[in-house]
Amino acid sequence: MILRKRVVLQDMEGVDADFHRNLTWMLENDITDVMFLNFTTEDERFGETTVVELKPGGKDIDVTNENKKEYVELITEWRIQKRVEEQFSAFVSGFHELIPPELVNVFDERELELLIGGIADIDVEDWKKHTDYRGYTESDEVITNFWKCIRSWDAEQKSRLLQFATGTSRIPVNGFKDLQGSDGPRRFTIEKSGEITQLPKSHTCFNRLDLPPYKDYSVLTSKLTWAVEETMGFGQE
Repeated sequence: MILRKRVVLQDMEGVDADFHRNLTWMLENDITDVMFLNFTTEDERFGETTVVELKPGGKDIDVTNENKKEYVELITEWRIQKRVEEQFSAFVSGFHELIPPELVNVFDERELELLIGGIADIDVEDWKKHTDYRGYTESDEVITNFWKCIRSWDAEQKSRLLQFATGTSRIPVNGFKDLQGSDGPRRFTIEKSGEITQLPKSHTCFNRLDLPPYKDYSVLTSKLTWAVEETMGFGQE
């Protein structure tokens, strides 16, 4: 939002994981005679609930299988951006008094977060100690190769991986044992998921990395580096 980029459904995962899951289900399934919605939403402020139209005449427009994509785009924009538009405009106005737009617009959102959050001195042993596994065990070769790869990376690469998997490059004051997700404390988790031809994926609201069972160290390093440095994660391949 600081970079004036439009928010998209992927951004919702880090804001409200359940709502993101519901909207994703809506897009992937036929909602005819299943969901009964119109182009409105409820907004509660200071104990008072009001109905907000997502588009002109929204209360009279039903959400159908044909227009559900537009609904998802509009409700996402409202939940993340428009409902706090006034407050955010005040924030960004003050932000640009200190840092002019032309100095930040050369960065993408991940680079800007790294600049603001800083590149941390990450203790890999602490990270490993407070990691859970799903479908893998700590002794599996792919996991051994994963930590070997991370130890070989410099501080910026480690911070980019942390950002890729958790949404932020910052480490809690007390280390990885206090890592937070969108719904409270969430340990870093590596889950066995995907085919060996695919890139790792991230679920930032759960601090989870979906890691395919790569057969050797060189493939893992190549795929992980590509995912962290060249893609946005969040389910992309």
